Amino acid sequence: MDKAGMMNESGVNIDLYIPRKCSATNRLIHSKDKASVQLNIGHVNADGVYTGEWTTMALCGFIRSQGEADGALDRLWSKCYEDAKRAGHDI
Repeated sequence: MDKAGMMNESGVNIDLYIPRKCSATNRLIHSKDKASVQLNIGHVNADGVYTGEWTTMALCGFIRSQGEADGALDRLWSKCYEDAKRAGHDI
């Protein structure tokens, strides 16, 4: 997967700001959106032990202000879990 942003000849990222996208609405999260959050959800094995892997999800302030953050996070995680099960990965 290619890294986001502009790279110089050495392969170093030279952008000052790379905007995030909302996982629920696919909108860009602007730098002035102070209500947005980014969550890292840790993966556990069958025994409930953290495996050192995580899934990152970002929610914009619009979703949070509408009161849809809980439902959106539930839908996103259910989809992520089903995709991982189909691919044969443990989450």
